[in-house]
Amino acid sequence: MPPQCPSTQSQCPPLPQFTFPVPPSAPSTQSQCPPVLPVHTPSPSQCPSTHSQCPQCPQYTLPVPPSAPSPPQCPSSHSQCPSSHSQSLPVPQFTLPVPQFTLPVPPSAPVHTPSAPQCPQFTLPVPPSAPSSHSQSLPVPQFTLPVPPSAPVHTPSAPQCPQFTLPVPPTAPSTHSQCPPVPPVHVSSPPQCPQYTSVLPVHTPSAPQCPSSHSQSPPVPQYTLPVPPVPPVHTPSPSQCSQSPLCPQDAASVADVVVWGSLFPVLQDETSVPSELQVLRSWFSAVSAWEPCRAAAALLPEALRELQTHLAQRPPALPAPKHLPQVCPGGQVGTAPLPQSPQDEESPERALSDADIAAAAELWARGPAALPPPRQPATPVLPVEGERNVLITSALPYVNNVPHLGNIIGCVLSADTFARYSRLRGWNTLFVCGTDEYGTATETRALQEGLSPRQLCDRYHALHADVYTWFRIAFDHFGRTTTPQQTRIAQDIFQRLLARGFLLQDTLEQLRCESCGRYLADRFVEGTCPSCGYAEARGDQCDKCGKLINAVELRNPQCKLCRGTPVVTPTQHLFLDLPKLEGRLQAWLERTWDTWTANARHITRTWLRDGLKPRCITRDLTWGTPVPLDGFRDKVFYVWFDAPIGYLSITATYTEQWERWWKNPQQVELYNFMAKDNVPFHSVVFPCSLLGAEDNYTLVSHLIATEYLNYEDGKFSKSRGVGVFGDMAKDTGIPADVWRFYLLYLRPEGQDSAFSWSDLMLKNNSELLNNLGNFINRAGMFVCKFFGGAVPAMALTAEDRRLLARVTLEMRQYHQLMERVHLRDALRCVLSISRHGNQYIQVNEPWKRIKGDQGDRQRAGTVTGVAVNVAAALAALLQPFVPGVSEAIQAQLRIPPERCGLGPGLTCTLPAGHRVGTVSPLFQKLEPEQVEALRQRFGGGQAKQPPPASAPHTPAAPGDPKLIQELTEQVAKQGNLVRQLKAAQVEKAQVDTQVAKLLELKQQLALAEGRSPEVPKGKRKK
Repeated sequence: MPPQCPSTQSQCPPLPQFTFPVPPSAPSTQSQCPPVLPVHTPSPSQCPSTHSQCPQCPQYTLPVPPSAPSPPQCPSSHSQCPSSHSQSLPVPQFTLPVPQFTLPVPPSAPVHTPSAPQCPQFTLPVPPSAPSSHSQSLPVPQFTLPVPPSAPVHTPSAPQCPQFTLPVPPTAPSTHSQCPPVPPVHVSSPPQCPQYTSVLPVHTPSAPQCPSSHSQSPPVPQYTLPVPPVPPVHTPSPSQCSQSPLCPQDAASVADVVVWGSLFPVLQDETSVPSELQVLRSWFSAVSAWEPCRAAAALLPEALRELQTHLAQRPPALPAPKHLPQVCPGGQVGTAPLPQSPQDEESPERALSDADIAAAAELWARGPAALPPPRQPATPVLPVEGERNVLITSALPYVNNVPHLGNIIGCVLSADTFARYSRLRGWNTLFVCGTDEYGTATETRALQEGLSPRQLCDRYHALHADVYTWFRIAFDHFGRTTTPQQTRIAQDIFQRLLARGFLLQDTLEQLRCESCGRYLADRFVEGTCPSCGYAEARGDQCDKCGKLINAVELRNPQCKLCRGTPVVTPTQHLFLDLPKLEGRLQAWLERTWDTWTANARHITRTWLRDGLKPRCITRDLTWGTPVPLDGFRDKVFYVWFDAPIGYLSITATYTEQWERWWKNPQQVELYNFMAKDNVPFHSVVFPCSLLGAEDNYTLVSHLIATEYLNYEDGKFSKSRGVGVFGDMAKDTGIPADVWRFYLLYLRPEGQDSAFSWSDLMLKNNSELLNNLGNFINRAGMFVCKFFGGAVPAMALTAEDRRLLARVTLEMRQYHQLMERVHLRDALRCVLSISRHGNQYIQVNEPWKRIKGDQGDRQRAGTVTGVAVNVAAALAALLQPFVPGVSEAIQAQLRIPPERCGLGPGLTCTLPAGHRVGTVSPLFQKLEPEQVEALRQRFGGGQAKQPPPASAPHTPAAPGDPKLIQELTEQVAKQGNLVRQLKAAQVEKAQVDTQVAKLLELKQQLALAEGRSPEVPKGKRKK
């Protein structure tokens, strides 16, 4: 130890509950930390061993050898503190939070006591040959460094320490000019803290060598830094700092670790840093090589993936699909086994490996050969042996009303998105759907509109077809259930079930109206709710309390057709014997439902939990498929026995070879798309019917059910007209692809979601306009503006290859999600790719480089060429979601049809020299005023009122005084209500609802009085 510096300038802040582990070979440095920071080294003559004159060190003493002379640099002016190297750092209110933890010090750690006056609270190991050192920077948790009034102040180097000074001999070299900006707290000796130890080497600097090396920390109030587990700390010498941001002979400082931890999620390895930033690149590489940082880097991608999963609140994980896309010889996309463990799954969040980058570069170099050849489907589409044959159905929409947004996303739009993806993959795909036209709902609506059921079905079938055409739903065939094929197939399945003993007869009690001479279906009955007393409850459900009702439970029931009082009458019906089929169903489910959505499995288990019960399959109606059995020929099949058979009959109207799809389970994969309320009929009733028929029917292999889409703060309602309906969407001025995008973006896959006008505006303006549209437009515009409309030559750098690998990882994740029919998350992968593209353009700034030298212009060409190829890939990825936008991109970039396929990763589909067309914006901004007007228009205020009585009525007995008086009173009461609503200036929708009810009451009154309802009283023509 140098004689002039026997003690080690211990600057020990109180660090509560904070320890560092000491490696076995490290000397013990367990030091007791006093609450007041003494910073001095007394000389023997000026500071006796009792330190009675030293107010700075009231709680400990430093042993000083008697023979140690005073350092020549320390003048005698230090009257209150005879220390030669007072290193008090005035850092007021400098707080760094440190996690509260304690690490034990090995008991065998050696300690050092330099001289007789023993320090009662700590010891310092000081090797005799300790070299001169640079201050040991340590994070300081939640403390203030007090400076005693009498403490001398030193100035080591004026430019470095503007806020405090320390006495420095004129010859003292200035140090640490290259220290990082994060303010370290310097301690030249080991930390003097009773609760932790340090792995730092212990230095005893000589005064001439290190007089000013500990004063490089400007005060930074309220500054927090995370502390790694074991951060060796150092301050490099000037020569080392001038060459590199990290000392080659020492480990990373706390500041290095903190900055590295902030940058790692973005950079992940040094090749992500632009080559121009060589200093940053070298520093990042050096810190990344440190063992604790390598360990953290290995854990970080998995942690980020877990956090993202938690934030996205995804539904429970489903079993992985069995195949992953890969390009087979000849260019066609085939399938490969997917990884079996979560760690093996492709994830765009994980760090890129050299293998990832090399594989992406190889795929890029293959060019259009890496894409699958376009498939030319035959007409009709039929299964092909040896190929993947995919049959897709969407739950058949009721014909009696216009579908709303919830119906569209829950069924046809989701099915269409997957069907488009399936075709892009080159799979042999058939997508069928149609209107469900039989049942009570159709009869009721036909009576309301004064039409026959057939006329109503013809009208609404065309309306449905128009809506789906506008939404770009690409059915292979859109049919209907009121066909001879439906009757023939349904009756054949019925006869096979009957012959095999899977049908039962039983008696039900139903309401029968003697005046009308018919049994009343649920919707033809109205009465008082037995639960809440609401006077206008329907025969199936109360609109006030929401309770499901059996029509015979209503109090004071009335026939909605004639207002007569029905009577409870027993009637015979046929039942499907589900208990007898339960064993077959269970066995089939165990083999199948791993690929179903979680809610479909849950709902099915709920039905099975208490055992299945016989299910009625007939109804006392006239509009439906007739029952071919004596004694029941006046009945029809119940809609939930009949309707799913519509999938088969609609396919039969498409091709006479329909059995090749529906009686071919060995070669056909069946996907059913629906909302969750339809699950039991597709997972239990319909499969039992087909299993019982024993005719080798194709059963569903992928049952895809969504939750509900709500409207703003309420629910869609066909009966009340609440929310946006299909025929209204096209009148909003918002393009169909924007509707498709938004509905798929918030697709209720794991839980209910809600349509919101403000959120629609936000997603359009941010995701479509600023993210996706901005990137594709810039990429195309750069080609046109800077390179004459021809794709420039590309010389890929490491940065470019990293982008290729990142986009390829996103595309692999996209394929995995689409195979599992996680459409919403797959769409987010597409948006992530465009974000990567925007960042790539923004960092490289081709609009600036094009004005530079030859190297800059070449770089601008490479960036532009890569970007426009990413845009071409996005055209294919977007096709299932927004087909119109995809077609526009393909047209603007002039992508040949044979290059529009969907490959397994990013490939160079637009080589150098390819000429693009005219590039124009793909999306328009939605303005707040426009959205607010739409919100008011579709406000849904009418949902707050009970529905009007909904059917024109057959006259009961014209001239009946009692009925006329009752209706007159109701007309007067309803008229007063309408006038009150108009006077109060309530929403027009509410007024219209009550006006409709008033007009209906007037029609009933006219019929009772023997007048024509088409000419209301007081408006008769003369």
